[in-house]
Amino acid sequence: MASFTPWLAPIALAASIPILGAAQADPVSDFYRGKQVFFIHSGGEGGGYATYAQTFAPYMGKHIPGNPKVVVQSMPGAGGIRLLQYFGSVAPRDGAYLGLVQSGAPFVPLMGTAAGTIDPRKLNWIGAMSRVAAVCAAWSTSGIATFQDMLDKQFIVGSSGAGSLTETQPALLNKLYGTKIKIVSGYHGATDIYLAMERGELEGRCGSGVQSMEISRPGWVSGGKVRIPIQFAVTRSRGLPDVPTAYELAKDDRVREVMKLVLAPVEMNRPLFTAPDVPKDRIEALRAAFHAAIEDPEFLEDARRARLEVEENPGDNVARIISESYRLSADAVAVAKEAMTAQGAAKD
Repeated sequence: MASFTPWLAPIALAASIPILGAAQADPVSDFYRGKQVFFIHSGGEGGGYATYAQTFAPYMGKHIPGNPKVVVQSMPGAGGIRLLQYFGSVAPRDGAYLGLVQSGAPFVPLMGTAAGTIDPRKLNWIGAMSRVAAVCAAWSTSGIATFQDMLDKQFIVGSSGAGSLTETQPALLNKLYGTKIKIVSGYHGATDIYLAMERGELEGRCGSGVQSMEISRPGWVSGGKVRIPIQFAVTRSRGLPDVPTAYELAKDDRVREVMKLVLAPVEMNRPLFTAPDVPKDRIEALRAAFHAAIEDPEFLEDARRARLEVEENPGDNVARIISESYRLSADAVAVAKEAMTAQGAAKD
């Protein structure tokens, strides 16, 4: 009978350790450990996108396996199209480069207005940081309190010009819903329009979010100085559970199809993405890290202090929204494009 030799036991145990370690190796952690991840946003320095990127990036790095250092950079240009083109053709396809882009940018090629060739469906979408439903806000003495009022009465709103939400959203309501909105163009941004509302020169404004309005004009919404008859979203936002959406008020399937495209950017505001062809396990890890980071209590506290609106939309859902939008009918795209380039009456 063979005898047990005690001094052989440590050798056998030591020999087993590398095998066990290899079995438990995490290729995603191994890839990111010690690396720099570049977090590139499409806004200017000091703007809203820079604030989101600087606030969120450390938490993204905290939750990516291997805990890489995340470096924030800026690449503004053409409303985010420059950044999409960079990721589509130049950026390394290894998952070490992340982009934060304007929510409307992925739909620009669909409208036939993007320079160059880019297909946003080929990018890997990690998640969107917020859902910010724009609203129409009516001054309390205007007689506009519900959407039915907008169908029955003239509603005079201010606009900062063609292409802005203050112009396109009321134009869509007039064209597709039959509202009686008079759009007066030529105001220089939200503050100018708000002052005109306070003077009685205008009855309201479409195209801003409730939180940004409350920051600029505290108490307007919460104190009842303005009323919100409609929100531009597919589903009702958490802060406006009793206000109907443009999508649910659509009168037929054709209008719903158009609005699905128009409202897509709202559902995936401030989306984060990476290049095509990144290995699947890294995409899954980045999506999991995004989810963990956006629910991190420390990030949420930082976001609250910075007055950032945060409401997650997962990456697979963002990819679905983009893919479905590119499958819409040519008629729906044409109607949306026409409405988005409508012009109101010039300000006297």
